[in-house]
Amino acid sequence: MREQERGKRLIAVFLLGLALLNFPLLAVVEAGPSWFGLPPLFVYLFGVWAGLIVLLALIVERGTVR
Repeated sequence: MREQERGKRLIAVFLLGLALLNFPLLAVVEAGPSWFGLPPLFVYLFGVWAGLIVLLALIVERGTVR
């Protein structure tokens, strides 16, 4: 993968993270029912966090393995 494409994808993941962790969406998630007996906000935050890490790892590692 070219460096320019990788940079664009990393910026896209950053913007996705900003959108998913922005206040209006967090307020909607917080008002929902509990998930697996846990507060929905914590489940959402850790799920988004883990998803962003996986996306970043895929983008960064995809270009190095041939």
